[in-house]
Parts: sequence; C-alpha cells; structure tokens
Amino acid sequence: MGGQYRITGDKYPRMRRPRRRGKLVVLTVASVAVLGVGGWGTLQLIDVFTGGGDSASAAGTKAACGIGAKPSASPAGAAEPVPRPGTITVNVLNATTRGGLAQKTADELKKRGFRIGEVANAPATFDKKVKGTGVLLGPAAALDTALPVLGTQLAGAERRTDPARKGAALDLIIGDAFRGLTAKAAADKALTALANPEPAAASKKNC
Repeated sequence: MGGQYRITGDKYPRMRRPRRRGKLVVLTVASVAVLGVGGWGTLQLIDVFTGGGDSASAAGTKAACGIGAKPSASPAGAAEPVPRPGTITVNVLNATTRGGLAQKTADELKKRGFRIGEVANAPATFDKKVKGTGVLLGPAAALDTALPVLGTQLAGAERRTDPARKGAALDLIIGDAFRGLTAKAAADKALTALANPEPAAASKKNC
C-alpha cells in the first residue's frame, strides 16, 4: 500500500456466521402445527368420553326412524281409507254393439260384493265411442277412493271424474276391447294391495 495505511491497536474484526433465519421460521411453524393438532385431538377425546357426538347421532337416527316421536293428527288432505266394495254402487253401461254385456258384467260385479245400480246402454256421449276395455266415471271425490277400487276389477280401464256429477255412484262403461272383468284371483290380490300398501322400505332400511 506504499506505507500510507497502518493497522493500529490490538483488536481485529471477528467474522460471524450468518444467522439461519430460515430454520427458525420453519421450527416456529412446525411448533404451531403440532400444538394445533394436539388441541384438536384433545377435543375429540373429550367428545368420545362425554358421549357428545354419539348423543347427537343417536338423536338424529331416532328422529329419522320416528322413534320417540309423539303421534300427531293426520294433516289436512290426507288420503282417506279405501272403501269396501259393498259401499260402492256401480252403474254398468254398454257402449258396444254386443248385446247382454252390461247385465252379465253387473251380475259378476254383484258376486264380488259391489252394489249394482242402473244396467243399460251407454248414453250418446259414450255409445260406440269407447275403443278401450272401458271407462270408469265418477265424482271428483272418488278419484282416490272408490274409482281405484272399481279399477281393480277391470284392468286397463280409463278413469275419469266429473266435478258436476251428483251422488257417489260410479259408471262402468264397457268399451269395444272388453273381454270380461279381470280374473277374480288377480282382482282380489290387487284390492288387497290397495287396501294395505307396503311402507317404503328405504325410509326404514337403517332403523
């Protein structure tokens, strides 16, 4: 250096190692994570030993299965009980060109427990205009009560209601495709199923 600079004193600068700040940050984050997991585990153990979770699950299961529920009144508009054939009056009307069908059908329905009203030819509205097995006609109130019961006796018959119709009697109007009532054994089976519907299996599967 040409003798222009001199080192004086007996102390020299010391070289320090750079601080590893990255390691400190990682250790801090890891510590926080461990504490968090430990706290969550503690809460889970408390729930297990106190039965907190099981109580809620059990309550939900019981509610879904209807266990312990108080009986309530039937809601407005609930389905009415299926009427017995002996309470249903049927008018048997022939809309075909084949004679004697109305009387023969009425006699068979009577044997099966139905009340028989009028036995005659169909009115002009239906005469020679029913191509299927038949039409079952009744008041609006019979749609989900008496009509399904009569429907068990003639499979494939069309069901209709007339809001202006008076009285509770039903009309069984015989159509061109009519070959007779449903076999009694099959009709009885359908009637039993109608009167005693099976509960939905899915709702009680896990009860």
